Amino acid sequence: MNVVRAQTDGPAHRAARPGAVLAALAAAQFTVMLATSIVNVALPQIRAGVGLSDGATTWVVNAYGLAFGALLLAGGRVADLLGRRRVLAAGLALFALASLASGLATSSGGLIAARAVQGVGAAAIAPASLALALGRFPSGPGRGRALGVWGAVSGAGGAAGVLLGGALTQAWGWPWIFHSVALGAVLVLAAVVALVPEAAGQRAGRFDLLGTATVTLALTCLVWGLTTARGTGWTDAGVLGALGAGAALLAAFVVIELRRPNALVPPRLFATGRVAAGNLLMALLGSVWIALFFFLPLYQQQVLGSGPLATGAGQLPFAAANMLGAALAPRVSRRIGAPATVVTALLTEAAGLLWLSRISADGSYVGDVLGPSILVGLGLSVAFVQLTALAVEGVPQEDAGLAGGLVNTTRQVGGAIGLAALTTLAGSVTARAAGRTPHLEALTAGYRTAFTVSAAVLAATAVLALLLTRRAGARTAAASPHPAAGPRASRSPARG
Repeated sequence: MNVVRAQTDGPAHRAARPGAVLAALAAAQFTVMLATSIVNVALPQIRAGVGLSDGATTWVVNAYGLAFGALLLAGGRVADLLGRRRVLAAGLALFALASLASGLATSSGGLIAARAVQGVGAAAIAPASLALALGRFPSGPGRGRALGVWGAVSGAGGAAGVLLGGALTQAWGWPWIFHSVALGAVLVLAAVVALVPEAAGQRAGRFDLLGTATVTLALTCLVWGLTTARGTGWTDAGVLGALGAGAALLAAFVVIELRRPNALVPPRLFATGRVAAGNLLMALLGSVWIALFFFLPLYQQQVLGSGPLATGAGQLPFAAANMLGAALAPRVSRRIGAPATVVTALLTEAAGLLWLSRISADGSYVGDVLGPSILVGLGLSVAFVQLTALAVEGVPQEDAGLAGGLVNTTRQVGGAIGLAALTTLAGSVTARAAGRTPHLEALTAGYRTAFTVSAAVLAATAVLALLLTRRAGARTAAASPHPAAGPRASRSPARG
């Protein structure tokens, strides 16, 4: 299918300051992350408001994540071909309308459908906004600072969702969590239209319909199977069938892409080895990241007895640490190098999660949550910034949207895998302890296990990061036409 890419916009857009452009694009990413976590605290009220069953309640979260994760690659490539600013604006408009519909929903089916459409809009917003930011800030210190802002708003958006969700639910009721997101999306859309220019160098291209359909269906099967496994168990026939179909479709997608000149994910994307390394490590980071926002609010509410507002306010130190870490990440990377920064960040986050594994049923927020959440926030933000830089390093400008979609996809799918595995593990530990200990002790035992395993995953990821970043750096240096400058050149983009 032939697609003509949009041309650059006029002088009014080009006159906008880089800082204002980055602020508008970062606000789009913040909105997507906000919508991911804002419903978590309000689920009991949403369930009562629209009459959700136990199974349907989880799909208020899953419908958004399923559409978002399955369509990110397609959204990234469409942005590359049709114009990133145009796709970003369309995604924000759809996102705003779906958010409004979610808040106005009076039935479980209507709410779940609106959340799925919201995920479709998010799948256009995330890769298009990241690609525009990468195009505005080429490799070097400017890109490092831009990705630092990206890391700050990504982590802060998740934490702010818990805070805002608790505050709005307690003050005005659950529909306002969706109305506030709709209003935010409209404001961001206005800023994008006014400030953000289209990326330069737009040209004609072909859209890989077969590859896009195959990978979208594969990701749909995988994410659906993983999210459903949390409620039905891993041995359920539907879960096993979905996971098997997803794996088979992914294998078919690889074969298709190797034979198509207009591949959705062209092999050139992985020429240096850094894109593959960055995406694998981001998937492992995502497996812990999303689970953290699931288990920590549950511990605060179900064990410590905090209300929605107090639970949300408890995320503020994490958000502050996250923003501080993202701001410091480029400086630290320039001083000690990208590989050492990634490893140190992952080990810092692992230490915070290991600290969280010491929570108790008669604990307190200050004694059990505050210190570890600051440590986790620092490590998470630095790791996110560096792995995003690694996953887009050396990518041709015409593939920037796809690279943005790919790194978001791996984080989202990794999160689905991690959350499904950790909730199953925590649930089994709680079930075994239920007959021997009080209910709160049993719940806490499950949460402790989830945090312990998360810390172990990150420690293993740190070792893998050390191996992969060195190997990719050596491959880039060997391929460089100027061997004497190779090692330094291979490190600077991810450090900047």
